[in-house]
Amino acid sequence: MQLRYNYRVYPTPGQRIGLARAFGCARVVFNDGLRLRQRAREAGEKYICDAELSARVITEAKRTPERAWLGEVSAVVLQQALADLNSAYRNFFNSASGKRKGRRVAPPRFRSRKDNRQAVRFTRNARFKVCDNGRLRLAKIGEVEVAWSRGLPCEPSSVTIIADAAGRYFASFVVTTGHGEALPPVDSEVGIDLGLTHFAVLSDGRKVAAPKFLRRAARKLRRLQQGLSRKKKGSANRKKALTQVARAHARVADTRRDWQHKLSTQIIRENQAVYVEDLCVVGLGRTRLARSVHDAGWASFTAMLEYKAGRYGRRFARVDRFFPSTRLCSACGLVNNKMALNLRAWDCACGAAHDRDVNAAKNIKAAGQADFNDRGAQVRPVRVLAPRGEAVTHPDATRSTRSVEGISAL
Repeated sequence: MQLRYNYRVYPTPGQRIGLARAFGCARVVFNDGLRLRQRAREAGEKYICDAELSARVITEAKRTPERAWLGEVSAVVLQQALADLNSAYRNFFNSASGKRKGRRVAPPRFRSRKDNRQAVRFTRNARFKVCDNGRLRLAKIGEVEVAWSRGLPCEPSSVTIIADAAGRYFASFVVTTGHGEALPPVDSEVGIDLGLTHFAVLSDGRKVAAPKFLRRAARKLRRLQQGLSRKKKGSANRKKALTQVARAHARVADTRRDWQHKLSTQIIRENQAVYVEDLCVVGLGRTRLARSVHDAGWASFTAMLEYKAGRYGRRFARVDRFFPSTRLCSACGLVNNKMALNLRAWDCACGAAHDRDVNAAKNIKAAGQADFNDRGAQVRPVRVLAPRGEAVTHPDATRSTRSVEGISAL
């Protein structure tokens, strides 16, 4: 299992210049490679392979006066930029051919120096190192100060230096661990119904209120955005105002992410299995409730539940989005007609009184358990590898089915 650990880093002014140079060189190599492949496609030429592309946009480009400054940064940074381009093309081709499931992936686009996020990646070939004094040594950058909030579980395979729009720098380490940290098994299972009034309603009746972080910060964001609109374009004051707006948005995103991490960890620790509804967040984001939907962050929360369940030995499943969890009576199984959003409680013909969200959570849990029993339950013995002495073909292994049935009948 691969895990990612993020830490805040504080480069010096000179190191920031070196990182900006690395960001720019990686961006130029990425754009040059994309431009060459686009021109080859327009000219009807064959697809430029990875090795040829690397030789043309890195090795040969360094020898020209226009791209000689590519040698001022680590070569691994430039190679990883092309690796990102190849990965983007691979995802696009797999999506177009149907090998990649989910939303359709668009072809790669050119990177801009005005993007909110700039990043470069150093692999083991770049010989990055965590020094004894706690600093991170990067090739042609130097030793960068790191705020270690926790230790790394093992030796990292790569580190990505990220600069966001708020002017902050982060080091993202990728480590490879075993099968995770299995938690002690528990007997409880839970179904979760996500909503707007209550962020999450559990099948045991608990309700988690929606924090609405963006709504609470809307007044301050509005004031900062108005101040930004009054600044002259290209001025130093506009850059300062833009940074203030980015920091305010980053504070909202960080607060939401921290709250979701704490809630998802608590749910995973308390339950052996977690079932959620597979919501179409993209479609809901086009409705009049778009701001509230994006403020809730359902997709990131369910992603946290999924990877934490795999890490800690829990079970996670998604229930089909067309399953009538709201209209289905959890007591008798009767499916009622469509209900308006303002109807928060209803009575079934069987005499059961339901809270709309609690009933939906119960149905999600029951549907998840039924689907797991149909697909994932190990009713028969698990297939295991044959012992070394039995992993051979015996002479009588090809006898006919009729003789086998005859022997069985005897």
